[in-house]
Formats: sequence, structure tokens, C-alpha cells
Amino acid sequence: MWWQKLLQIFKVRELRNKILFVLLIFVIFRVVANIPVPGIDAMRLRSFFEGNQLFGLLNIFTGGAMKNLSIAMLGLGPFITATIILQLLTMIFPRFEALYKEEGEAGRQKFNQYGRILTVPLAALSGYGMIMLLRSQQIIGSLSVFHLVTTISVITAGTVFLMWLGELISEKGIGNGVSLLIFAGIVAGFPISARQIIVGWDPTKIPAYLAFLVIALLVIVGVVVITEARRNIPVSYAKRIRGNKMYGGVATYLPLNVNPAGVMPIIFALSFMLMPGMIGSFLANVQIHWVATMARFLRDMFQRSQFIYAFIYFVLVVLFTYFYTAVTFDPKNVAENLQKMGGFVPGIRPGRPTMEFLNFILNRVLLVGAVFLGVIAIAPTLVQGATGVTAFQVGGTSILIVVSVVLETIRQIQSQLTMREYEGF
Repeated sequence: MWWQKLLQIFKVRELRNKILFVLLIFVIFRVVANIPVPGIDAMRLRSFFEGNQLFGLLNIFTGGAMKNLSIAMLGLGPFITATIILQLLTMIFPRFEALYKEEGEAGRQKFNQYGRILTVPLAALSGYGMIMLLRSQQIIGSLSVFHLVTTISVITAGTVFLMWLGELISEKGIGNGVSLLIFAGIVAGFPISARQIIVGWDPTKIPAYLAFLVIALLVIVGVVVITEARRNIPVSYAKRIRGNKMYGGVATYLPLNVNPAGVMPIIFALSFMLMPGMIGSFLANVQIHWVATMARFLRDMFQRSQFIYAFIYFVLVVLFTYFYTAVTFDPKNVAENLQKMGGFVPGIRPGRPTMEFLNFILNRVLLVGAVFLGVIAIAPTLVQGATGVTAFQVGGTSILIVVSVVLETIRQIQSQLTMREYEGF
């Protein structure tokens, strides 16, 4: 029973302390997300986020910190963008690829350190772009140079602080820190969304509410099915004799997830889509006419047409699914490791043929996962157009992240419990 598992979790002191530590970090995160930057027109700020789809969705991932214009208004966006840039560099520069894949834990730590360093200038640039955007909407008044520099410094420090909290969760808690903080931000918005539905209750919209509820349930079922779905590739091991012992001669399988990238492509796509608006805000008031015109077009592009927003978002999610999988899963290494251990796929020769077979299967399976992620990402736009119910707070993207993070965290907790059961033997 689930309650017996819950009791078992809290009986294990180390596991209990990890969960309580994560909850403490969540409390700190929510406090920081509600400390505002001074000098804001709250009414204009609220109407801006309600009328802008991209920033409304990003606001959810920061737990309302962006809508409150808090010191943590950028969330973990700059850190994620820095990670994207560095992972792109691994595909361009062999040195970065060797650092990330071949130099072990020391190389991975050095790679992560580069990501932390790159986060600082990206956070400062994003903070400046956001302030300029809000000034153009007359949400923020004119700022002195000192006030502007101070505000940008505080916003950058807020991003670095959240990055530190995420790493603390990964190191001393349980689960992935970045994903759990995004999860906490989304869950924090659910009560606000429920209150808005109750306050604005309209009996004439009951069919639309029911349709939205059915779609939301279908999305949850689809997310669970795709997240847990795997394509098992059979693997056999040849018998080997070492000394007086025989090894191998067993059959197993290599699991390929239908969605091996998890929620990262959606998070990457959102961070990437934020860049045009930031760059546009940064250059909107320059003296060169054509540059200023192009910058304003970039800044307003996603506000003018939901179709453009949904199309670009879908394409980016699909592309980032393939990109992230290419970075994290290398069929060549898998084929080489299988050959070294005496393993082979029945009917496929070891080495290069195995690599080509794995590539073929992976690309076919990944197409399903990538298209599914893309549809889930634009589901809020589709549902809002079909039912008229605002789907930001409980949209497909939010559901996907919440369900994926919960499943992954439960998986890690179960592995911890299983490990302690073996220790008992």
C-alpha cells in the first residue's frame, strides 16, 4: 500500500532528511520569488503577463517570480541557456566533447563550472533586456544609471542564488535540483489558478470546463504512457571461459526510451524563444532605423500571432529533442561497449552494423517522442482556442514537467529503499 511505502520512507533517517531538506529549499525558493524589485506598476505588469503567451508560460516556470518582478524573476533560464550553449559547443569543438564525455567526473565538473561562469553574463543581459521591455510597456519608469545597475545586479544575484539552490538539491537532497525547482514553481501556481476559476465561475461555460477537464486527463494519461514507454532491443552475451569459470551465455535487452530527453527539450525551447524578445528589447531604441525596426519586430513577434508562436515552439521542441538525445546517447559508444563485453544484438554483426542498427531504431522511436513533446508543448494554445479556457496554469507543458519530475523522483526514492533492503541481507 502507498501509505506503508510513505511510512517506510520516513523510517529511514537518511532518506527522511533528504526529503525534508528539499522541502526546506522549496520554502526558501518561494520566499525569494516573492521579494519584488521596487518601482513597479503592478496593474500594468499583471495585464502584460495575461496578454503575452510566451512570458505567461515562462512566469509559471519561475513560480510567479517573473510576474511579481521579484529578485528571482529570471528563474533558472540563464543557467539553462548557458547549458544549451556549452552542449552546442560539444558538437563543434572536440575539446569540449572530450571534456563532457571522456574525461570522467573531473571533466564533467569542469564543464559544469564553465556553465556557472557563463550564467552570470547571460543573466545580466537577460535582466537588462527584461527591464527595457517592461520600460517600453510603461510598467517601469525611467531609471538612473545607478538604479539600473543595482537592479540588474540584484536580478543576476537572484539567478545565481537559484542555481546554487538547485545544485544543493542535486548534491544533498534527492532528484534533479533544476527540475525540482521548476516543478515547485509550477505547483505553486495551481492554487492561484483554482482560485481564479472559482472567482470567475460562469455557469454558461460548464461544457467548456468539462471539455478542458477531459483534455487535461487525456494529456496526463498520454504523458505517463510516453514517459514510461520503452523499445527493448534484445542483447545476448557470448559464453566466455576464464580460468575454471564460465561467464556470459545470458540474454537481456537494451531499453530505449520513447522520450529519452524527458522535459529538457521544452525547457530548452522556452529559454531559446526568450532570446529574440530580449535582443529586440535591447536594440529597440538604437539610432539606426532598420536595426530598431527589426528589433521591434523580434520583440513583438510572439505577441501578434499565436500561430507563429505555436509553430516555432513546436519546431524547436522537436529539434531540441533530437539534439539533447544526440548529446546524451551515443550509439557508437553503446555498440563499442557491447562488443567489449561480448554482447551482440541477435542477427546484427558487432561494431559498426550494431551502431547503424541502434541509430535506425533510435531515430524511429525518437520521432514519436519528439512529435508528442511538440504537441504537448503547444497544447495550451490549442485548448485555449477550442474551449476558451486559459490553460497556462494547467497546460500540457506544466503537466508534462510535473508528471515527469514526480515519476523520476519516485523512481529514485524506490531505488534508495531497494538499496537499503539489500543492505539488510
